[in-house]
Amino acid sequence: MNNSIFDLTITTKNQQVFLPVLEKMGIELFIKREDAIHPFVSGNKFRKLKYNIKAAREQQKDTLLTFGGAFSNHIAATAATGKIAGFKTIGVVRGEELGYNLHKTLTTNTTLNEAYKNGMQLKFVTREAYRNKTSQLFIEQLKKEFGDFYLVPEGGTNSLAVKGCEEILTTADEKFDYICVAVGTGGTVSGLINSTKKYQKVIGFPALKGDFLSEEIKKYTLNNLNWSLVNEYHFGGYGKHTSSLISFINAFKTQTNILLDPIYTGKMLFGIVDLIKNNHFKEGNKILAIHTGGLQGINGVNQLLKQKNKELIII
Repeated sequence: MNNSIFDLTITTKNQQVFLPVLEKMGIELFIKREDAIHPFVSGNKFRKLKYNIKAAREQQKDTLLTFGGAFSNHIAATAATGKIAGFKTIGVVRGEELGYNLHKTLTTNTTLNEAYKNGMQLKFVTREAYRNKTSQLFIEQLKKEFGDFYLVPEGGTNSLAVKGCEEILTTADEKFDYICVAVGTGGTVSGLINSTKKYQKVIGFPALKGDFLSEEIKKYTLNNLNWSLVNEYHFGGYGKHTSSLISFINAFKTQTNILLDPIYTGKMLFGIVDLIKNNHFKEGNKILAIHTGGLQGINGVNQLLKQKNKELIII
């Protein structure tokens, strides 16, 4: 991977998976392997950052600043992007306590350690302060502290991110009846909605609780009505998981040799398979599920599972 990758149009392969339930129901399922783009700038993170990098260069910025939690894929991806594309990076991280002993935090948190190794300057803030991250006053305070920067929102979603995500699908994907994707901040699913054909349906699987996502998606979509959100597979909310989800991820890896993360793609595939079992799709339907990456976060989840003496995700 080199500096020019953000100037390229990346096409990823579709991998068909074979499960007993698919054969039983007469349904074809393919996984678009966006996770293969890069270990850290993978999937939707590459798509979201591509045009933001271009804009930062056009504005002659030399620093990217963004926000995220302690195990944020977006924080790790932005740090790696900065190293690749020649930008300084600043990560404003939720959780002031993580900064009390930085050495301990970096030793125990692989996400933040990787970001730090890629040159990201980490600023830890209280959860209360973090809630004000979009306020003009908070942004001005950050500029006083760090100087000028190009602001990338939490999760990376803005109009430029949606534009990048519109490039995920290709003409070869026009054969699919359904496009499925995990939903965090709504940027990826918005790009897919904008780039699908009228006869295709997009199903989003939110990884967090709440009904606010529909309004966020409507901000970026072109009055398309060919989409819906399935809210029953968040497993308790963002970053939450259950033993049944972990077991599903491991079984899926054994059956298909495709690793899923427990924050996004694991929940999506669990939902897809469950909907298939419950006759949501018709015989003969072709489904394309977007693998949005996020695999770097598995180590952090496994650390928490190990502390609780629970089943680990097999890598």
